[in-house]
Amino acid sequence: MLDVIVIGGGPAGVFAALRAAALGARTALITRDEFGGMAANDGPVPVRTLAQAARLIREARQLGMFGIAVSEPVLNYPRLLERVRTVVNDVRSHSALRSQIDSLQVTVHEHAGTARFVDPHTVETESGLRLQAKKIIICTGGVSRRLPIPGFEFTATHSDAWSLTSVPSSMLVIGGGATGAQVASIFNAFGSRVELFEAGPRILATEDEDVSTVVADAFRASGILVHENFGKITSFEKTSNGVCMIFSKDEIPGNAEAQLVVAAVGWAANTATLNLSIAGVEIDHRGFVRVDPYLRTSAPHVFAAGDVTGRMMMLVPQATQDGFVAATNAVRSAKKVSGSPVNPIGSFTDPEYAQVGLSEKKAREKHDVVTAVVGFDSTTRTIIDGRTNGFCKLIVDRATFKILGCHVVGERAVEITQVAAIAIAAGMRVDDLAQVPLSFPTYTAILGRVAASAARQLNLKVAWQANHAEDAA
Repeated sequence: MLDVIVIGGGPAGVFAALRAAALGARTALITRDEFGGMAANDGPVPVRTLAQAARLIREARQLGMFGIAVSEPVLNYPRLLERVRTVVNDVRSHSALRSQIDSLQVTVHEHAGTARFVDPHTVETESGLRLQAKKIIICTGGVSRRLPIPGFEFTATHSDAWSLTSVPSSMLVIGGGATGAQVASIFNAFGSRVELFEAGPRILATEDEDVSTVVADAFRASGILVHENFGKITSFEKTSNGVCMIFSKDEIPGNAEAQLVVAAVGWAANTATLNLSIAGVEIDHRGFVRVDPYLRTSAPHVFAAGDVTGRMMMLVPQATQDGFVAATNAVRSAKKVSGSPVNPIGSFTDPEYAQVGLSEKKAREKHDVVTAVVGFDSTTRTIIDGRTNGFCKLIVDRATFKILGCHVVGERAVEITQVAAIAIAAGMRVDDLAQVPLSFPTYTAILGRVAASAARQLNLKVAWQANHAEDAA
């Protein structure tokens, strides 16, 4: 009998196996398909590659602004997919994680198919593999949520969108969250006529309201038809030209048709085949594996980490931390708690958006706050690059002068927010951030400007301000 079985070869599973083996546990890692899971094969790596192609198309169209004459860019989609496959393979081959896994003598069972419990301590896979362990860690991730709507089988998922052989002439994207926004933004740049449908009052509902508004406006300006609060879907029907979505709003029927319909309506736990009841593992009302603060399930010998718990969905850094914590507690019977108050989140749409910490609305519920905003149309690097749409917002506690949140929309928003995350994690006061001599002219330098603005509102004395270079330019 093994000490630990880890089910799932994504970020959570890989780090769980690494940690368990490093602590001396005899460990096996079972993965249904390729090592690396969704993150490497169907998530951030291929998505970011497509987003880079979309960025290059947009930048090519800016060349005339700099006196460079070229013809209109033409996308060869099969060639782009070749690039995606090359990148995925290169990332996998250069990853140090597999060599670390092997050096720690973790037994890796790739392409084992789906796994299921046959008793509380025994796991069996489609390939016929049968293993027993004292402790088991579930890291099977998530799957695109399905809707109980007639004709839903005619829709595609974001995964299907990435593996198309050609760019569809038209596309409906159902769901205005992070995944739907990325699909809409990328294929709009590729030339598809895109309509984005969100049942709620605004797209990107988990973002700061100002960010949501600016992204929606930018999408519309780029040609995406954004439908917010659009009503209730009745059915999907196959047509000669693609798929038609039938919906109603205020009992008034409506419809929209496109060559392809992508449903990005949420993420569900990938547990359907696990036979969790045999192991005594309970799920919550949303269908995710129920865990305590130590990532232990209702079965004391079974732990869970990553998307399957429904805690911080589709975020690689948080999944890896979960895997580390779950394995530590499983092997050492420890009481290590997972989670961090600093979880930067971002998306590679056009414009990019990113956040860390509290939104302005959430911050005001418990704090007396000061907010400062600097627009991208007033900073040197954004003006140089012709990327002046967007802003950076800091939210600061009036009593402690600590930064509670940072929200950015615009070019390089994701990178800017990483620096803000470090400042928040370090507990920096906003006047301390204002005095960091960030390089000029850069996108990140906007943090110095916005921090100085917040410090002035708080009547804080700043001996040297990082934004002086911007002011002097």
